Amino acid sequence: MQTLYRRLLKLLPKLGVQVLDLGPGEALVSRRRGRAPISLEAGTDLLARRSSGYTVTPVGGDAWLVARGRAEGSKAKPKPAKWKSAALGQTGAHLLFDPEATNGDERVLQLAAADYLCAHHVNAVLDKYQVNCVFDVGANAGQYGRRLRRHGYTGRIVSFEPTAEHFAKLQKKAENDPDWHVYNFGLGREEATMEIHANWNSMNSLLPPTEYGKGRYKRFAKATMEQIEIRRLDAVMDEALDGLTDPRPYLKMDTQGYDLEVFAGAGKRVDDFVGMQSEVALLQLYEGSPRMHDAVALYEEAGFEITGMYPVTREPATGRVVEFDCVMVRPAAASGD
Repeated sequence: MQTLYRRLLKLLPKLGVQVLDLGPGEALVSRRRGRAPISLEAGTDLLARRSSGYTVTPVGGDAWLVARGRAEGSKAKPKPAKWKSAALGQTGAHLLFDPEATNGDERVLQLAAADYLCAHHVNAVLDKYQVNCVFDVGANAGQYGRRLRRHGYTGRIVSFEPTAEHFAKLQKKAENDPDWHVYNFGLGREEATMEIHANWNSMNSLLPPTEYGKGRYKRFAKATMEQIEIRRLDAVMDEALDGLTDPRPYLKMDTQGYDLEVFAGAGKRVDDFVGMQSEVALLQLYEGSPRMHDAVALYEEAGFEITGMYPVTREPATGRVVEFDCVMVRPAAASGD
């Protein structure tokens, strides 16, 4: 025999009211139609419009990711993403990703993850070594400085970018940040005027491309040469550090094959840096650029030791790593240990 409760539930839709039966003793009564439950686990449901296209992905413990498959501004029918959740060891953190978004190319996910992990690690290094001034050599349009700020670094940034087009973009990004100083010249072994290949987007270089480099990047086929100023790092450090009572600088170099020349220009002042970061190459994109083992050996000779290596680019055909971001520190400069 039906209870009064059940008979009322059957009667309400005739009065224009939607009834969504959620189980024994539970029902949702609404004047709006089209609601449906999305099961999270036994006894737990999420209510949403039937046409919303929501998907639910368990994210360990009592947590779920609820996402819509529709891109913002799109008029197409929502297509839920097939999210996967991967636990990161025993940290409690989870990596969420859509396998279809990479089109089957595992390099896309790996390189994106490496980029994030590198930034996260650098931020930890800056904190542990109490860095209060980051020298951003090869700043391009300010991507590195922006990333430092996003990850919580609040100290001084000193960026160097020699090309006119990218310096203008860098200057604009830094204009409202009083502790982000920018300079329109490059750094090297000797103070000079030189020509740089300036139309290679983020890969502008003072060095010509190798045959391997030309085969990998079509942009290397054409070059617009731009005359730039080169100065030594040790000649600009006092100005860059002015006002800091206890300078603890960190050196980041990304100069497309020219990092060792920048490093040489620091002279004895390289001893002032508590940490550093350099893009080191396994496969040569530029004529005369050092191989990874040569660069790392020189940095180690100067007292730095590796804390992290993160792939920057990999060959599509073979999977070989072309370049790594190499993060290094002076262990004796660590605080608190």
